[in-house]
Amino acid sequence: MAIKEYSHEELARQPIGYWSGETYRTVVGLLRAELAREDLTQPHWWTLNHVAGAPGEWTRTSLAERLQRFDDLGISLPEVIDDLLGRGWLRADGDRLHLTEAGEAGRQRARERNARVHERTHDGIDPAEYVAALNVLRRMIDNLGGDSDLP
Repeated sequence: MAIKEYSHEELARQPIGYWSGETYRTVVGLLRAELAREDLTQPHWWTLNHVAGAPGEWTRTSLAERLQRFDDLGISLPEVIDDLLGRGWLRADGDRLHLTEAGEAGRQRARERNARVHERTHDGIDPAEYVAALNVLRRMIDNLGGDSDLP
């Protein structure tokens, strides 16, 4: 898809806050819409991935603390964990969380949906350009005292 071309001077004057915000709203909006088709929120997705990535290492408390900084919707992470336990997607072994077969199946379905969004997002963008864009954003975050490390 072709986008309208502007001069370097015009683009250099554009506000990063607008463009980073518009990118966020567009990308995350589509991701959230796709997750909703599985009756999931982003915090559900984050929870499933963290538990899958470190089976038995996360407790309800440690996982909620880890994910809280990413939540911009005010969703209760303990309620998300309760929902996944209630669905049978997670199980608790003492205070440790584990993914069930049903949870892994749901995670894989959501992963496929997210992968399609990722492919659309990267369409026509050279990987080197993508890396350069992320590094520019990371530098801006660092310049302003934010956390520019990978999540």
